[in-house]
Formats: sequence, C-alpha cells, structure tokens
Amino acid sequence: MFPLHDDNPTTINPFVTIGLIVICILVYLWQITLGEELGNMIVYSLGMIPAVLFDHSQLSTELYIVPAEVTVITSMFMHGGFMHLAGNMLYLWIFGNNVEDSMGHTRFILFYLICGAAAALSQALIEPSSAIPMIGASGAVSGILGAYLLLHPHAKVLVVVPIIIPLTFRIPAMFVLGIWFAMQLFSSTTVVSGEGGVAWWAHIGGFVTGMLLISVFKFKQVKLFNPAIKR
Repeated sequence: MFPLHDDNPTTINPFVTIGLIVICILVYLWQITLGEELGNMIVYSLGMIPAVLFDHSQLSTELYIVPAEVTVITSMFMHGGFMHLAGNMLYLWIFGNNVEDSMGHTRFILFYLICGAAAALSQALIEPSSAIPMIGASGAVSGILGAYLLLHPHAKVLVVVPIIIPLTFRIPAMFVLGIWFAMQLFSSTTVVSGEGGVAWWAHIGGFVTGMLLISVFKFKQVKLFNPAIKR
C-alpha cells in the first residue's frame, strides 16, 4: 500500500517542505556524480556511524570531514539509492506541507531537524558499536508522519494497492500511518545485529518524537485530532 496524496489543503505555501525535497535531490545528484569509490567514502564521511559518534572508534584521516556530532544532521540529507530517495520524498511531499502549515516555516525547519536527530540517536543507541553508516531522511520524515497522525487522523489519503491490477482507495490517515508504524515495529524484530539494511529503529524513534513534539511546535490555535474534511 503506497500513498499518492491526501485531501488536506494548506493555508500557506510550504516552501520549506519543497526546499528540503530540492536539497535532498541535489545532494543525491551530487552523490551519484562522485562514482562508486568516492561515493562510498562520502557516505562514511557524512553518514552517522554509531561507533564513531560514541567514540568507540575513529574515522581515518582521509574520511574525516566533519565532527561526528555534525553527521547526525548531514546524514539526513543523503540517500543510498534512487528508490530510497523517492520513497522518502514522496512521504515528505504528501504529509510535510500540512505539518509545516500547523507551525510555520521556521518552527518546521527546527522540528524536522530535531526529529531527524532523535531518529538517528534512536538507531545509534540500539547498536552503539555499529560501524555501519546510517543515511537518509527517513527518520525526519517519520517525525512528520507522527505529527500528521495527531493533527489530521481523519484526513483521507489516496493509496494504491499493487495487486494484479493496481487498485486505489481513499483511506483515513490514521489507518495509513497506523499500518505504516506497525510495519516498522514488526520489521525491527527481524533485524540481525551487525547487518546493514533499513534503520527501523530510526523510523520508530522519529515517529514517536514527532508525536511528542507536535504539541510544542504547533500554533496555539491549531487543534489536534482535526475532524475529516468534507468534500
């Protein structure tokens, strides 16, 4: 089940959401111009490596670009492939504008970065000695999903279910995002320690952080659990 868009208008131009998407795309285009060897080196240099972050190990001189603490931020603007990028940007495009609408541009930037950092730390705390770099906007986007769930649980989301013939349905956001979160929880139980792959705990940590912070970041006049939009 993949979301395509939501029936949830905004009152402001979500240029921060658009800007984040543009930045992630530009960074990815830069990554693929580097070639495989240099591209892998950049992932180790700017990706968040738990073992380096917690000072269990150090990067070699040729890989060191920024302090380990900074990679908590730089890692969320990099991606490991086109589908990785496309999936994150799709979710950011669908749900980010309404969350930005609820708190304004400046607060949204801070909200996004905090959710992304909390997500990275959530994954790092699960495997603090891991030497595998973590990259991607998934954690920050997960925070947006958590906030959206509390802001607009009844908003209808158009989803496509790719069976034999792709079918589309309009489903309340609470079901779309609830199923998404349940999948992250289930997938986290299948991970083998020390292996690479999807950082499920980053998704979980980002989602929970978004749910916890939305009440702090939203405008006072914005209510949680908004009723469904009538069309």
